[in-house]
Amino acid sequence: MSAIARRVTYFLRTDSVSAPWQSQQWRGIRVRIFNGNLEQALTVMQRKMQSSGIERMIKRERTHHLKNSEKRVLTQKLLQHKIQSQELARKLKTILIKKVRGL
Repeated sequence: MSAIARRVTYFLRTDSVSAPWQSQQWRGIRVRIFNGNLEQALTVMQRKMQSSGIERMIKRERTHHLKNSEKRVLTQKLLQHKIQSQELARKLKTILIKKVRGL
């Protein structure tokens, strides 16, 4: 839970170098802590993060260096996925055209 809190604070930090006349978009999650119950506040924050998609964005973030061989494998898998989806789209298109023409 503390790792999530650290990453959230990283995303919520404001840039102190920016000029005051520049308007920046501020995105974040605000959670109120009632009666000093920090565990409940963290639970609420995690629920809000899941519903807003911030948690997926944090998980997708790469935290380590990718070797060139790993990059090659990933790009090859991505290319195969694209080719398969294009072939499927072509097949579906021909099926729909035949259906519309009544063949």
